[in-house]
Amino acid sequence: MDNKAVILKYRKSRNLNFEMVSYYKKYFNKIGFKPLLLILIGSIAWSLTMIKSGLVYEYGMGFWGPNGHDGVWHLSLINGLLKGDWEIMMFVGESIKNYHIGFDLFLASFHKTIFIPVVNLYFQVLPVIFSLLIGSGVYMFVYTWQKDRSRAFWATFFTYFAGSFGWIITYFRSGEFGGESMFWSQQSLSTLINPPYALSLVFIFFGLTFLIYGLKKNNKKYLMIASVLFGLLIQVKVYAGVLMLASLFMSGLWNFFKRGGISLLKVFCGAFILAFVVFVPTIGSSSSMIVYKPFWFLETMMSTSDRVGWLRLGDAMVNYKLGGVWGKAILAYTISFAVFMLGNLGLRVLGIKYIVSKIRKFRNLGWVEVFIFTTIVIGIVVPMVFVQKGTAWNTIQFFYYSLMFMGILGGITFAELLTDVNKPVSQLRFRTRNGILITGVIALTYPVMVATMRNYLPGTPPAMISKEELKALKFLSDQPEGTVLTAPFDKSLADQAINNPPRSLYLYESTAYVSAFSKKNVFLEDEMNLEITGYDWKERKQELIKVLGDNDNEILRDFLNKYNIGYIYWIKRGYDGQYWVNKGFEKVFENDEVLIYRVE
Repeated sequence: MDNKAVILKYRKSRNLNFEMVSYYKKYFNKIGFKPLLLILIGSIAWSLTMIKSGLVYEYGMGFWGPNGHDGVWHLSLINGLLKGDWEIMMFVGESIKNYHIGFDLFLASFHKTIFIPVVNLYFQVLPVIFSLLIGSGVYMFVYTWQKDRSRAFWATFFTYFAGSFGWIITYFRSGEFGGESMFWSQQSLSTLINPPYALSLVFIFFGLTFLIYGLKKNNKKYLMIASVLFGLLIQVKVYAGVLMLASLFMSGLWNFFKRGGISLLKVFCGAFILAFVVFVPTIGSSSSMIVYKPFWFLETMMSTSDRVGWLRLGDAMVNYKLGGVWGKAILAYTISFAVFMLGNLGLRVLGIKYIVSKIRKFRNLGWVEVFIFTTIVIGIVVPMVFVQKGTAWNTIQFFYYSLMFMGILGGITFAELLTDVNKPVSQLRFRTRNGILITGVIALTYPVMVATMRNYLPGTPPAMISKEELKALKFLSDQPEGTVLTAPFDKSLADQAINNPPRSLYLYESTAYVSAFSKKNVFLEDEMNLEITGYDWKERKQELIKVLGDNDNEILRDFLNKYNIGYIYWIKRGYDGQYWVNKGFEKVFENDEVLIYRVE
């Protein structure tokens, strides 16, 4: 290639980059003060669920909400990836499988770039970045699609603040606002406690924006970017990857049959191939992870006290099904499904109006509507039919994306209600009506906020790592490499401490905190996630319990050599604080809570 051709190619590339930069600049100039303020307020509200966790207080490092389990799991994965291998740190000798590690790879790479501690990146930095990107992404997507600022504004508002009607039930039961997940699904304000889900939303909304813009301008570069974003999505959040690939395929077919060309199908093909390439290496026994169990969420929603708990309807549903009384069973399950949908949707129920209005003009549907409707439908159907082996409720995460897009459609519908389509008798009445509608919608977000934030703003968290343990884990992290043995999780001991928060993590749940904070491989931790991802942890735990109960030094030595155990991290209050005293191992650390021995 001669110099002239190189220069032309460079100029063309520069012009394309300048065109997209110009588009974003134009977009931010047009966005205005109110949407930017909304994005800022929404980001602060979302970040409140995370930013208090992972900081050290007078009692130690606190963890609010599920961060003491789920957040620690990610910290362990990230620190394992920072070692440069695929070994899963909380179950030594095994590689990562059946799990999407895109978020963890991203945070590990980010840490390598800016050197902020992983725990602070996870709890304080990325939540703010993700919430800002999601709000901006939603606004940009809706504005690019609908060409209407009001619709983009209210779609963004509903994305941040729409929640379930669970607070209504808890208010009538106890006089307090609560019940965010009463109908099983996590709601918008809790998005950041699931960072892979949050990152998947960034990919989705920016991918859709690039896709719309690329199709409109017939720009292959932007279509390729969209294809890459959707292809990588399966390694960020597998539920999102499956949904978006299905939605791309259906919208591509629709576009093709409406004579819109095959560009969208090409984007799907590229995304599918990339998804296959990046996902196959982490597949273990994933084909056995999904179990056919129709309407499990409806049955448990009605029959358990920490959900809706309408026990008579719950019993009736199951009994009618078992007894083959199909007429009554269908009615009971229909009522339960309606409660599930309406309860979870909350204000997002307005989105149904948008769907109905578009389906009435079926032939005029655009590919974006087909994409969104496909996501919503599949996101509802899958958890209604399948559960996940080990932890049944995990498939509800498909439904998160249905709720997200229903929120966007609800916001668009609300914006349409505020427009002067049927001009009222007077401008004053029009403004008064809109003022009442806006005030009502904003007021209904207050109990949703209270219901969620009561789990994240109290002064006392449910879980912690004490200062004594932090010192022990810091000491262990400074030692040469070696596998760490910890006491097996004792659920009965944990149950005894349930009413005394903050509980130390070893009394909270089986978590990966030793591997996460010592940065060492551990013999066995986090039984819940090991079960979800298909590891045979139970046999290993039974082997450990048997060895500890035998009290034979030779058997113990053989066991430690078998698994190349280098350190023993033992809570004095745990399994048996005195067990290792006369075993002949070198004690290298001791404080009021922890003993650490080195195994030679």
